[in-house]
Formats: sequence, structure tokens, C-alpha cells
Amino acid sequence: MKTNNILVYLFGLLLFCSCQDMFEPADENNRQLEDMTKEADYAHGMLMYGYSRLPYLTTTQTDVATDDAVSNLNSNAYRTMAESGWTSSNDPMSQWNNCKDGIQYINQFLSIVDKVKWSPSAASKQQMFVDRLKGEAFGLRAILYYYLLQAHGGYADDGVLYGVPLLTSYEDGSSDFNQPRALFSDCVKQIYADCDSAMALLPAVYDDVFDIDEVPAKYVEMGANYSNFNLVFGKKARNLVSAKVAEAVKAQTALLAASPAFRDQSGVTSAEAATLCANVLTRIGGMDGFDPNGNIWYKNKTKLDPSASEMPEILWREDRHKNASQESDNFPPSLYGNGRINPTQNLVDAFPMRNGLPITDPASGYDPNNPYVGRDPRLADDILYNGVTFRKKVIITGNYANPDKEVVDNINNTPSSTRTGYYMLKLLRDDVSPNASSLIEQYHIYPRIRYTEMFLAYAEAANDAWGPKVDGANVGFTAYDVIKAIRTRAGLATNEVGMPLPEGDTYLEACAADQAKMTDLIRNERRIELCFENKRFWDLRRWMLPLDETVKAMEISLDKESGDLIYTIKDLDPRSFDNSYQCYGPIPRSETLRWSKLKQNKGWE
Repeated sequence: MKTNNILVYLFGLLLFCSCQDMFEPADENNRQLEDMTKEADYAHGMLMYGYSRLPYLTTTQTDVATDDAVSNLNSNAYRTMAESGWTSSNDPMSQWNNCKDGIQYINQFLSIVDKVKWSPSAASKQQMFVDRLKGEAFGLRAILYYYLLQAHGGYADDGVLYGVPLLTSYEDGSSDFNQPRALFSDCVKQIYADCDSAMALLPAVYDDVFDIDEVPAKYVEMGANYSNFNLVFGKKARNLVSAKVAEAVKAQTALLAASPAFRDQSGVTSAEAATLCANVLTRIGGMDGFDPNGNIWYKNKTKLDPSASEMPEILWREDRHKNASQESDNFPPSLYGNGRINPTQNLVDAFPMRNGLPITDPASGYDPNNPYVGRDPRLADDILYNGVTFRKKVIITGNYANPDKEVVDNINNTPSSTRTGYYMLKLLRDDVSPNASSLIEQYHIYPRIRYTEMFLAYAEAANDAWGPKVDGANVGFTAYDVIKAIRTRAGLATNEVGMPLPEGDTYLEACAADQAKMTDLIRNERRIELCFENKRFWDLRRWMLPLDETVKAMEISLDKESGDLIYTIKDLDPRSFDNSYQCYGPIPRSETLRWSKLKQNKGWE
């Protein structure tokens, strides 16, 4: 079946599923449902629609709604949300329709997957296809429910922590669509169950085998050979949902559930979350699998090509074709970019000094009149600040000209200039040129799940459960070990040439003696390591930290008499969030008006 026929069918099905009035038993729809069991392309297209609903973002977006970034685009939805109000009728963070649509596709696929003739030639191939595709479907449903829970789970006026309606079977014209929200804890159990089902059916990784002894015995008994096994479970399927992906999603769900915003009624403890995170990390040998270059994975150009081997830092990735869109969006205007995502002074201040001390510590050596000297090397990796040379051009974000007499990059100079005094650098390739007259495009990938994220998740949960230096999961490493490795990789507690300081990382050691301080340090390391990866908004909410911190900008002027630069930090944007209830996102108002059994989260209309 050709792709265009599949899309025509699926478009028709989307219309079929979008309105209750469309669930009349039309002969056309009945015929199509029957065709899906006869023609594998139809059925597989349904699973692919589930993949198309995955909510992973491939560009920096949601950070604009946090204290980490702003946008210079007036119409940016996340900027509008943060500055002008966030309502249940205007929610850019909503996952309701997208994820529920995906779950509907997956449920229908699961209802027919065993009936479809995937391989007319061999029973072993048929069973392998059924197992893999069913495992993918369970994994996809777990992911979609995780994102629904993250976006819409919360307490209603009755004091009960709810998730979302649990739907594990395909809805048709006879279904009751007025379904109540399930308990948050029951949603967690369903995600766990789907992850476990996926892990039971899928390999940890998709890779080719070269000997019949490497093929699972149950398939060999059916007559499978390693060539057929590779056809189904080989490396060509490497970006599909795998057992290790499902295991990581289970751990992410546990971390969410064990977080301060949900832990009271989620049924999940930090010890459980830490153990599930540790299960993911033991697959790569624990700390032995920690990638020494994982913080700059996006600079590893030889591994960004889709045909390249896997990166040790990336657990699950999405490959992108050659393009220059990220650079066109975010390069400074002098490099033919639109400077869309502007890091805030708040984020810059989160980067410590190279000696490991926060800039607020009097012993750190931080100089507000020379604020970028002696800083954490990750600052220069992730953010373009005043005076940096990038692509052979000096970037001046202050209110004075660069050596080429250009001022286009100056703060607030043009609609494409920075509003904060900073440009985003992380995730961008320095060998791309968005100049339309001499366009240079390159491959990009987007990490759906990084191992550094999983290490940080383990550190957070383990510290909360047992303290900084207790290996409660019996895996050979502690929260302290993880944070030490991350800070060592970053080059902290070293001098300018990277040599370790005689006194070591004194700030880490001080935090390791105090669980509360270690919590703050872990959260700050997560903020730095995962900046611009659309994590900050969700982290602030699950930690129940303020969403309304005023974002700040750095204005830099030149004293013409002395030649000194004058650094002035100024308030830029107030935030209109209400911390009393907005750590929990709303159920869409259109849904609560339509379905009487849907309870809204407290504080939302």
C-alpha cells in the first residue's frame, strides 16, 4: 500500500475519531477497519501515527516560559504565556489533545496487531513482527501517558491528586466518552505496566547479530535464522522504542511521581525512583558508562550524521535531515540569524566559578566588573556573551560597536537582536551558515533522552532517599559520585589550564555534608547541564519552586574616558504566574465544559 493511500486513510480516521457524531457505523469505515488486518501497511501506519504524536520538541521552546530564557519574538506563545497570563483556555504547555489522539491510535493498533498478517512467508517472522510492534505500541502509550501526567496531573478541589482518564482500549461509537480522571497513582501504575510489557517484548538495543546462538530461543524454535531476526530487530530499527527506552520512561515517571509536587499521593517514594534510575544506568556499567564528553555531545560532528554510530551520551535520539533552521533561528544577526532564544542573566548567574564556588560566595573570586573571567567552562560552551569570538566574528552585545564597527548584535538594536545581552550557543553547529546567498546546512540530532539526565535523576532521588553518600540501591555509586563526575567533566575545581586545584572541590564537599545543600546543588547542576532542552519549566513545577521569578538582562556600556566596560544588571520581564496553584497545569476548559465527569485542577477555571 502506497504511503499516500495510508495517509488518506489515516486522515479519514482522524476525522472519524474527532467528533462523537462521526461514530455512526458507516460501511466505508467498517471496510477500512477490516482492510487493516489484511494489509500490513494500513496497520503499521496506525502505529506510525502514534510515533507522530510523540511530544518531544526538537528546538528550544519551553525555556522561554522560565527564568532561563526569553524570546525576541513578540508573538512567541511561551513568551505570551509567561508575560500575559496562562489560562485553561490558552495553554501552550497542554498535551491533552496531542497525546490523547496518539493513545487512541495506539489502542486501535493493539486491538488488531495479532490479527494482521505481517509476514506471509514464515511463522517466526510473523511472531517477531507481532512482538516488536506490540512492544513499541506499549512503549509509545507509556510515553504519551507520562507527558499527559506531567502536564495535567494535579489536585482538584476535593484534595485528591488526579491524573488523566485511563483509556487502554479503542473507543468507538458505542464508547462512553464522559470519563473521569483516574487517580495519579493509578496512572503511574498503568505507565509502569506498559513499560514492563514493552521491556518483555523488545531488545535493549536494536543491533544486528551474526550467529544463530544470538537469536532468542523462542524464535529459533519457530525456525528463525539470524538474517530474519536482523530484518525485524536489527540496527535499521535503532531509533524505534526499545526496552532501554521503556526502562528510562519508567524511571522518569517514578522521578516525577516522587517529586515534592506529587509524592504525597502518588504512591512512589524517592527510593523507588532512585532504584529505577539505577536500573537504567547499570545497563551501561554505572559510572563506568559516564561519557567524559557528554556535556558537549552536540559538538561531536562525526556522530551527528544519521549513519554514524551511537553516541555514548545519547540513550534515545531523533535524527534530523541536513538543515540550518536552528542556526537561522538563534545565531546573532551579524551571522544571519534571528537571535530568537536569549539566555537570561538569571541562568548566567547559575554557572559557578571555575573553582566550583557559586558567584554569590565571597570566596569565589567573582568580579562583577569582569563577570565572565574565571567562570565554569560550560558557560562559554552554552552561551554567547559580550566579547566572545564566534565564527571569526567578535560578538558585541553591549551598547558599543565591535571591531568591525557593527552594532547589529547590540542589545535591543534590531528585532533580531538580543533582549538580555546574551545569545544561545548550545545545540548550534559552528559549521552552519544560514546566509541565504551562501547557505551551509549540516546534520542535527535531538536527544529525546540523555544519559546525563538519567544520572541527574538518580542523584536527585538517591540524595532525597538516603542522603549524598549512601548507596541505598546497591549499585556502586551515590548521588555524590554522580555530581562529582559531572562537575569534574565540566572542568570545575581546576585552574585555567585544567589542572586540579590543591584544595579540590570545596563547595561539593560542603554540600555532601548537608542533604539540603546537596539538593540545591543537584538542582543547579541539572539546570546547567540540561539548559535549553525544554526541561526547566517542568522541573520548577515538580519541585514546587517559584515560577514568577523576574528575568534579568545585562546591559553593558563603554566608558569613553577610561575605556572600561560598565556592567549593569536590570530587570527585564516580570512573570505573571501564580505560585499558589500553577505548579499543576490545567485540564483544557473546553474539555471540562464538555464532559461533566472531568474535574479541573484547583485554582483553574
